Amino acid sequence: MHAVDSPAGPGTHTVVVGGGIAGLAAAHRLLVAGHRVTVVEATDRLGGKLLPGEIAGVRVDLGAESLLARRPEALDLAREVGIGDRLEPPATATAALWTRGTLRPMPKGHVMGVPGDPAVLTGVLSEEGLRRADRERELPPTEVGEDIAVGAYVAARLGREVVDRLVEPLLGGVYAGDAYRISMRSAVPQLFAAARAHASLLDGVGEIQRRAARAQQTGPVFSGVRGGVGTMPLAVAERVRALGGRILTGTPVTALRRTAPGAAWRIETPAEALDADAVVLAVPAGAAARLLGAEAPAAAAELGAVEYASMALITLAYRTSEAQLPEGSGFLVPPVDGRTIKAATFASRKWGWIGEEDPGLLVLRTSVGRYGESAILERDDEELVEVSRADLRAATGLDARPVAARVTRWQDGLPQYPVGHLARVARIRAEVARHPGLAVCGAAYDGVGVPACIASAHAAVDALLGDRRGLTDLIRNPVQSLHGGAGE
Repeated sequence: MHAVDSPAGPGTHTVVVGGGIAGLAAAHRLLVAGHRVTVVEATDRLGGKLLPGEIAGVRVDLGAESLLARRPEALDLAREVGIGDRLEPPATATAALWTRGTLRPMPKGHVMGVPGDPAVLTGVLSEEGLRRADRERELPPTEVGEDIAVGAYVAARLGREVVDRLVEPLLGGVYAGDAYRISMRSAVPQLFAAARAHASLLDGVGEIQRRAARAQQTGPVFSGVRGGVGTMPLAVAERVRALGGRILTGTPVTALRRTAPGAAWRIETPAEALDADAVVLAVPAGAAARLLGAEAPAAAAELGAVEYASMALITLAYRTSEAQLPEGSGFLVPPVDGRTIKAATFASRKWGWIGEEDPGLLVLRTSVGRYGESAILERDDEELVEVSRADLRAATGLDARPVAARVTRWQDGLPQYPVGHLARVARIRAEVARHPGLAVCGAAYDGVGVPACIASAHAAVDALLGDRRGLTDLIRNPVQSLHGGAGE
């Protein structure tokens, strides 16, 4: 066990289980509220799905690489812990689709791949697909009920090509999931609201776009952190320690129980037992289920049913003199095209600080693995590098040999949000609320993006403090989680 101790301040003692970005954000908020805080993390490092690394001497992210800048939580937390000056937008955000044998510009004027005008998908869809989408207003309304799968609804309204060529790769970049299983209410709530308010999906998307135009949103959609998003949890941890928090790594929690009915909690670890007035579980669903099995079996059963997708990131470094790439920040790949990689990011182009660290080096990364697609992850690292190189060669003509390669595997890295996910989360929270001094947060609940995880942590802490407005807002307004990955 590795410990970093600071003098404990007065107030309620809360143990946060999990040292990812959600757990650290919860610890920070608790300390500001005057609690004494201990964070326990099972592994030897902090950060969860946010992982800083390096390749060929250049700093890179080996996990999530960006923050949704149109939400405030991540940017605000970065500023609070002293790294606001390192927030940096992408140098380029022009992406492409590798579909039907060529790289095509990513269409503009859509909401998660759903257009307000099918004409914007010219070149991505076949002529037949465009005609099918253009007939959408002639169809009778589609019943959506309390929830519906994104792919099923969009295919019924606009045809499968819209889903397979655009919605699927965009959603896959977020959840590594299957658009025909993913909950529209959870993953794309503005589309769900539009589907309930409009007989035509095209009209609903048009209304979303008009509202966005009236709001006159400016500035970048995404932000990075100079040095890598993976450095953010380290900065939060440093601030937690400075505020008096105690952080234990290499400390798995083996049991969680009340010492007596209505009394404090006892958190068992191999090294010591911790007594706490309150506990925040900021761990993946399976781990939370195991810890809640004795005290909250109904919540544990629901958590145990949450499924995850595994994936791998392949980071490659080339000499710029030997590697030529198309313009833009990278490309997405529709699964229907049968390729191995699902996306490629030209990291040196997208994040200016990477290119500045070594102008003679070109860094890019690919991702492989989707929900239910485990065979590819059984290949060894060398094979994953070679299949990535083969797809990159076919897509861009890049045939140089990399000077360095790294494979980062994220086993059960992304929770899946199937139809009914929000109802499951509501049942979990209702059961947890029956146990005073207990809260849950993380990527398994309200969104897999970094801002969503932080919002989940803040709402959990506020509920412990007696203010449930944050939880109510999350339940009423499920968050959309865009690119950026997850981090408990």
